[in-house]
Amino acid sequence: MARILMLGATGYLGRYVTQELHMRGHQIRAVVRDRHRADSPGPWGAPALTGLIDEWVEGSVQDATVMTGLSAGMDHVVSCLGVTKQKTDPWTIDHDANLAALRDAESHGVKGFCYVNVINGDTCPTRLTQAKAAFVNALVRSDITSQIIDPPAYFSDMMDVFSMVQRSGRIWLFKASRGEQINPIHGADLAVVVADRVEASEAGRWQVGGPDLFTWAQLGSLAGRIIGKPVRVGIIPTPLVKAMIWLTSRIAPHQADTLRFITWNMTHDAVGEPAGTHHLADFWAAQSSSR
Repeated sequence: MARILMLGATGYLGRYVTQELHMRGHQIRAVVRDRHRADSPGPWGAPALTGLIDEWVEGSVQDATVMTGLSAGMDHVVSCLGVTKQKTDPWTIDHDANLAALRDAESHGVKGFCYVNVINGDTCPTRLTQAKAAFVNALVRSDITSQIIDPPAYFSDMMDVFSMVQRSGRIWLFKASRGEQINPIHGADLAVVVADRVEASEAGRWQVGGPDLFTWAQLGSLAGRIIGKPVRVGIIPTPLVKAMIWLTSRIAPHQADTLRFITWNMTHDAVGEPAGTHHLADFWAAQSSSR
């Protein structure tokens, strides 16, 4: 049984990782901004954290007083911490908050630090991925045993595709696309991978995805079959994409970076080593029936 500091516990993946570590008998200290939110179920079927946490720390990871001494008495740190759709600058969370946790862990002799990153994070030219890559560089240089897990996308991310098809009967692709592939992974399946790595306590980096491989057009077709609606494919010309990003960057820089991230990832393969037993078709069908 290990003592584990859990960061990002209330996110889609973090809830599953926390549940998996608890089921294996580990003691968990978690940082949460809102205890009420943590005790409520998460989106897309992610579990509530009630009964899964041994020690709660309420506060913001951007608060230095919260982060100082956070790792005292811990064996490992697991971080699923990162900006998703929030309007926060990713550098303050994906880099600065994770780095503060790493420095505190180093000062308290923590054995290992497991960080959930993203496939292609080292080459994708967005602030989000640059922030993640900068933290990864700091982590691998640390004396702490570093474990970096790179998934392509979570099932929760794929709900944007499903909602697009459900709403409009169309999936939009970019003209620059050449049939790129992706194998998104369910949070519960990735949680098993994370827990296995933490328990193995071996340094390394792993690209991990789900059991099913898709092109983006195939994702649209799959969504159409589930909702029983024919799906049309729309093509967005490259000049229009560039214009959209340029205009959005003048109005809402964070949204522009998100759009740049989506565009880049839909025009590059994002495929990890297959793992898990959950299938996207079942996940989408369950979400569709619950709406």
